[in-house]
Amino acid sequence: MQLYGLKSCDTCRKALKALPGVVLVDVRADGVPQAVLEAAQARFGAALVNTRSTTWRGLSEAERDRPAPELLAAHPALMKRPLIVTGEGEMYLGWTPEVRAALGVD
Repeated sequence: MQLYGLKSCDTCRKALKALPGVVLVDVRADGVPQAVLEAAQARFGAALVNTRSTTWRGLSEAERDRPAPELLAAHPALMKRPLIVTGEGEMYLGWTPEVRAALGVD
């Protein structure tokens, strides 16, 4: 299982602590593979981009209009976190009660 997020993100740290054996992929340092970004975009759509972040507020309208995978490749911190990909190919976005229940975490 891989968790795409940031080392410094509190929510990502909570998820890491709760999920034994998960591997953190720091999106700033390592990026997100294009195939994972495209699959996440197909699954989550507009929810994949965190439009509440300071990075988003600093973007021009032209940059905001770019397709999500392209935008996230250029600005990885814009991705809603964490993005969890299981070994079976399932994807979960965020650390909501629904995600925790689906992963069997209290």
